[in-house]
Amino acid sequence: MPIIEANNLELVDVEYVKEGGDYYLRIYADKEGGITIGDCEIVNRALGDILDTEDYISDAYILEVSSPGLTRPLKKENDFKRSIGKLVDVKTYTKINGAKEFTGELIAYDEETVTIVIDNEEEIKISRKDISMIRLAFIF
Repeated sequence: MPIIEANNLELVDVEYVKEGGDYYLRIYADKEGGITIGDCEIVNRALGDILDTEDYISDAYILEVSSPGLTRPLKKENDFKRSIGKLVDVKTYTKINGAKEFTGELIAYDEETVTIVIDNEEEIKISRKDISMIRLAFIF
């Protein structure tokens, strides 16, 4: 966090995953107006130096620092706040009104629920515990 904060960035997410035979430590960061390649490089070098020195992770891994992308998942309070009025894709664990996938305008949220409007007419309130994924929609 000190590296992220020193560069006026927001930490969006951290993943440590195994893909194929390789482990990846992924840091997703953003800032108002969007993160640049230079921002990613600064964080990668500073964080890489600390991780190499402290050796927190004993396995070999690949460090990646990047933007969360256009279709970033909504996870934090700020993610939901800045997405009000925008289209989101929602996937649920179980069917709601016969479907498990929805695209609609995010109009409200709280700690328990997310409310979207589909096609400017149908309002759906979804329990957050039933949501497997929610992210900004990308319309081609």
